[in-house]
Amino acid sequence: MPDLWSDLLACLDLHSVPAGDGRDTAVFSGPNQSLGYHRIFGGQLLAQFVRAAQLTCPDKSVKSLHALFPREGKPDEALRYRVQVQHQGRSFASVTVLAEQGSRVVATAAISLHAADEGPEQQATAPIGPLLSAEHKAGFDIIPWETRTNVDLDDTGSAAPELEFWMRTPAADATLAPALTGYATDLTLIGTALRPLEGVCQRGNGTAFHSAVTSHTLWFHRPFRTDEWLLLRQDSPVMAQGRCFGRGDVFTENGSLVASFAQEAMVRFP
Repeated sequence: MPDLWSDLLACLDLHSVPAGDGRDTAVFSGPNQSLGYHRIFGGQLLAQFVRAAQLTCPDKSVKSLHALFPREGKPDEALRYRVQVQHQGRSFASVTVLAEQGSRVVATAAISLHAADEGPEQQATAPIGPLLSAEHKAGFDIIPWETRTNVDLDDTGSAAPELEFWMRTPAADATLAPALTGYATDLTLIGTALRPLEGVCQRGNGTAFHSAVTSHTLWFHRPFRTDEWLLLRQDSPVMAQGRCFGRGDVFTENGSLVASFAQEAMVRFP
């Protein structure tokens, strides 16, 4: 398996390809991560959606993204991202993106972008704690950078459906921060939702239960970097009807709220 960090960066290097029928504003192609898994990780799709929007509207920043995942992507087949610009103004733009493999649509996204603007600021969030020390270093299998947490998502005991973890990537261009953060937000929300269930943890996917993300939304509030410490604070307020819902916020080390996210997933037990 290649170095996971280099592999992820290669996935974010989307290449422009001819649009073909002329209905699309832009078309990009990109490789998949080499994770040894039977389907494409949703975080990769989120990150590549962000990059496709950024490349289509380079004078604006991604403000929000809502993605749907109707079917699994095949890791051994390249993806094609078809972008249509729905609106392009001086301050805002909106695009829709289809992620395709052959004739199959594996994911869709509606993305809003915004040019930097001036205005009043306020923030009403609970204070964050100090950065955890290195003894709390954790390993999330497919997040290829440093993470720290005092919660073990592999613990099968019962606990509140909450999780906080710190993360910091290797040196990375600030333009990649939304894509890299979107990637990270897709991994742990299902595991967080499962925490109240005695005898179950995220490692049981495919055996004790089956899960798949159905939708994921991101909002970006302020510019930030991922090669500086970020805190992801998340919780799951409900699991019902074979689905779980989770939400979270992303803070800088000084407590500035820079992004928020939410996710719904299918969770089926035998």
